[in-house]
Amino acid sequence: MRRSKNEAHETIQLLLKVARTQFTEKGYANAALEEIADEANVTRGALYHHFKNKLGLFLAVLELVQSEIAQRVETEAGSSEDPWEQLLFGCRAFIAAVVEPQNKRIMLIDGPSVVGWEAWREMDELHSMSHLREQLTLMQEQGMMKKIPVDAMTHGLSGALNECSLWVAQMPATDKGIEETMDVIAGMLQGFRVRD
Repeated sequence: MRRSKNEAHETIQLLLKVARTQFTEKGYANAALEEIADEANVTRGALYHHFKNKLGLFLAVLELVQSEIAQRVETEAGSSEDPWEQLLFGCRAFIAAVVEPQNKRIMLIDGPSVVGWEAWREMDELHSMSHLREQLTLMQEQGMMKKIPVDAMTHGLSGALNECSLWVAQMPATDKGIEETMDVIAGMLQGFRVRD
């Protein structure tokens, strides 16, 4: 029993890896389940056993990408003890991760259109906005931020990050776009800061 659970887990991880590559290179519309199964060296029946259909597989890949990005944001933010730096490092990490080739198409292009805007936003809320809200709440409680409704601030900042990510993703020099975006984000956040 334990061996079959391990084998199932390994099969799922392999299918996710292959599917992520296919969705990245070909996009959702052009990726074929038959090719994914062949490349993973599993039967189509095995693929359908773990993921009901192409949408189910894409949702699992999108969830994986969102989770990896959230972990990266948390790691980068945690590299400083200063809450303001944590917030800025986290914002930068989000944009930098989202526009990477293995994430960009899945997260920014196909994600919202394939799963629908509401489902995409729910996943964004779970993986990114919840951490952002926690950080903003903590900073407000510590007297570092003005008493502005945290939910409104969270949605405003998250919206800015998502829109800027779309803009940066289209640039030939993403590093320059990230720097310009962070200048804007830092300037916006200064408006919320409580001065000593």
